[in-house]
Amino acid sequence: MKKLTSSLPFRLLIGVIVGIVVGLVANATVIQVILTIKELLGSLINFCVPLIIIGFIAPSIIRLKSNASRMLGLALVLAYSSSVCAALMSMGAGFAIIPSLSIQSAAEGLRDTPELLFTLAIDPIMSVMSALVFSVLVGLAATWAKADTITNVLEEFQRIVLDIVTRVIIPILPFFIAGTFAGLAYQGSITKQLPVFLIVILIVMVGHYIWLAVLYGLAGAYSGENPWEVLRYYGPAYLTAVGTMSSAATLAVALRGAKKSKVLRQDLVDFGVPLFANIHLCGSVLTEVFFVMTVSQVLYGKLPSLGTMVLFCLLLGIFAVGAPGVPGGTVMASLGLIVSVLGFDNTGTGLMMTIFALQDSFGTACNVTGDGALTLMLTGYAKKHNIQEVKNTDVL
Repeated sequence: MKKLTSSLPFRLLIGVIVGIVVGLVANATVIQVILTIKELLGSLINFCVPLIIIGFIAPSIIRLKSNASRMLGLALVLAYSSSVCAALMSMGAGFAIIPSLSIQSAAEGLRDTPELLFTLAIDPIMSVMSALVFSVLVGLAATWAKADTITNVLEEFQRIVLDIVTRVIIPILPFFIAGTFAGLAYQGSITKQLPVFLIVILIVMVGHYIWLAVLYGLAGAYSGENPWEVLRYYGPAYLTAVGTMSSAATLAVALRGAKKSKVLRQDLVDFGVPLFANIHLCGSVLTEVFFVMTVSQVLYGKLPSLGTMVLFCLLLGIFAVGAPGVPGGTVMASLGLIVSVLGFDNTGTGLMMTIFALQDSFGTACNVTGDGALTLMLTGYAKKHNIQEVKNTDVL
């Protein structure tokens, strides 16, 4: 089912460029139309996300048979460990760098976006987390019960979802990304807010690349495979994540890229990539830790104590596993931690959410790209423990 063309990265990049240019020159009426269309496309994508999760994870768990529970447990440990270690690395960088920085605390002068012409909500059949839990429970139960009928239904459903991805989701992504960047450009986020926190964002992005290098280095060493043979196919997924700001919305492109890798087991790609898209948020966690320390220094004149930050990192890893893979999901899920553990007031949480939103796309791109490394670790584990691969001919 290889219907997608190799021009996807180019089309995504064109979408970004066109969106920014249009946003800078368009009037309120044009932006109103563009944002309305973008919201419609976003609703359609979000509607399909639970279907993609069910269509890939449940059949993949069934194919793992008696090894399903073990692989699921390993995936959870890998996702939590990656997020916590990324958070601790960011904390160390924060204590070393932030005191020497002089950063403005606010960015003003943004233009209000016009109201949408109309709103047509296409609600998903269930939430992302509900789809994830449903997929895991049905997959495990079907394995335990040896339910052949349900197994066949899920295999057929996966083929249906594959057609939805290739014929609907992938073609509309460039338009959705163009609309996103048009709105940001019109509002002024790109020209006014970004320079205010540019130095912080650049530091965080360097942190993303360092952590991805660590993850892929560890994955390559453990699996005995060349990690570049996975990373090289993640360019389109990285760019898509920058535009969608959502691990869940990027899932289709990430699956397509991972399936091209010769060193990843295809059954573990179907299992690992959708699962990690929802429980592995290393880039977002790394970003949030550095930003809360920056906001604390700016607003309250000091950094949180070492013990407080360690506790925050450990708890944030748990919240990251349960956070939805949607724009701002990590920071929204952890607002309670920011208030209760760090003691932020309304000003602090508001500023934190503003800065986080400015770079959310790059944190999401780190999340998505890191999923490939964890999937390579799963592949290495399966090889070392002689877990047989189940062939599946349907590929993106």
